[in-house]
Amino acid sequence: MSSSKNYKKEIITLLITLLSAALSAFGLYVFVYPASFAPSGIDGIATMLQEKTSLSAGLYSLIINIPLLIAAWFVLKKRYVIYTVIFTIVSSVLIMVLQATNFYHYPNGQDRILAAIFSGVMLGLRTGLMLRFGASTGGVDIVAGIVQKKTNFRNIERIITIICYAIIGFSYFVYNDVDSILFSIVQMFIFEKAAAFVMKDTRNAVEFKIVTKHPEKIKEDIIYKLKHGATILESKGMYTNEGSAVIFSVVNNRQVSEFLEIIKKHPDTFVYYTEVAGVNGNFRWMKDDEVK
Repeated sequence: MSSSKNYKKEIITLLITLLSAALSAFGLYVFVYPASFAPSGIDGIATMLQEKTSLSAGLYSLIINIPLLIAAWFVLKKRYVIYTVIFTIVSSVLIMVLQATNFYHYPNGQDRILAAIFSGVMLGLRTGLMLRFGASTGGVDIVAGIVQKKTNFRNIERIITIICYAIIGFSYFVYNDVDSILFSIVQMFIFEKAAAFVMKDTRNAVEFKIVTKHPEKIKEDIIYKLKHGATILESKGMYTNEGSAVIFSVVNNRQVSEFLEIIKKHPDTFVYYTEVAGVNGNFRWMKDDEVK
């Protein structure tokens, strides 16, 4: 049964890798190339080289990524590298096929801002999908992974951002156009939002932290009304030195108001709550969900 599940998981990951490669190729070919601006990362370098030469950006992407992928093979997980290789090859070949067949270009010179927005969405979706399923789109992501593996104390996100903006800044010398830099920045902003949206668990939840002297009473409401569990820790007030308890409980968004109504029944209780990025494990999203 376990091997069957793993097989299905790999099939799904492969299909998502192919979808991501298609999103990448179409986003770059249809929107980025005719709008004359450079996206961030290796895509931006390949795009600028294509602008200055007669060779395809797909070919440049392959040439740049090959040494990075070889280095990654000896440092990063093999599964990560294999799916990144598949993505890189498929997306690069698709770009060359689209160019060879003179596929549709978004009208050149018209609504470049829309080209930046839609390409940002498509490239962000492909990156988010690849990262969420344990691979990458190559390029800067590979560099970041290798650096993180060797020196995990470094702020990788800051390094990636600096590299990406440096590439965007250099694009001025290719296009001789300040607007191209501005469109690249807009695209990168949309790209980051789209990637974060995919990577974030869409089933948002809220964590409550409750300091109370009546944990048993609140416990009954959480378990029997909200149908959720909780964790209780003993605590002591810093100022009064009196004993109390801290209750940790995670509920779905629709139950926040109901939870607050429970807290109002205990006016001497202190509570604060925050949104959590995602929830995994034994958690009820609905009251009638089966507890595993």
